[in-house]
Amino acid sequence: MALSSYISMSLCSSSLSMMNRNISAKSSVKSLSLSNSSKIQFHKSFFGGSRISLSPNLSSNSSSVVHKKFSGVRASWLATSQIASSVFAVGTTAVLPFYTLMVVAPKAELTKKSMESGIPYIVLGVLYAYLLYLSWTPDTLKYMFSSKYMLPELSGIAKMFSSEMTLASAWIHLLVVDLFAARQVFKDGLENEIETRHSVSLCLLFCPVGVVSHFVTKALTNSSSSTSKSNS
Repeated sequence: MALSSYISMSLCSSSLSMMNRNISAKSSVKSLSLSNSSKIQFHKSFFGGSRISLSPNLSSNSSSVVHKKFSGVRASWLATSQIASSVFAVGTTAVLPFYTLMVVAPKAELTKKSMESGIPYIVLGVLYAYLLYLSWTPDTLKYMFSSKYMLPELSGIAKMFSSEMTLASAWIHLLVVDLFAARQVFKDGLENEIETRHSVSLCLLFCPVGVVSHFVTKALTNSSSSTSKSNS
């Protein structure tokens, strides 16, 4: 009788000690999961006792890394877009005074000296080179010469101009060419005493049309002057 009571008491004390160990293990698991932001699992088996497995919780870290990468790409895109918009506005504003002088006061000394200067072309050329450097990618040449004969194709050019930086560089390129053509029209009009204000204005908006307009105006002016000379 005493032996059986002793055995039952020892069994009860061992079960109580096991329960205390399980409770302490659970509390330590909770503290670890809160402090280390890791995923801890508590496994209990009838035969093998209890087992604790620790696996790192990567969801929060990976999401933060992805968020940082997205933020960096977004900031880079905003900076590129702002540069393209700023250079676009500066280039457009820079050429307007020269067109204004050629149209409003074509025979003024200020206009003649301004059109003889090469400063606007140098400034616009530097801006164009800067935008070309920023917009250049490893696929630029592939888009420019996308055909099997190493010639440009419309689809490749459309892909190349899909970015704002490339569009801004193309706009600066057009401003330089248009201003140079307008200056040539203006100087030819001064030398041959031909009206050029309408042709210069067209060069600002539609440069090829402005050049054609100048040649038509020049031909009409020469024919009318030759007719007047023959009549006299």
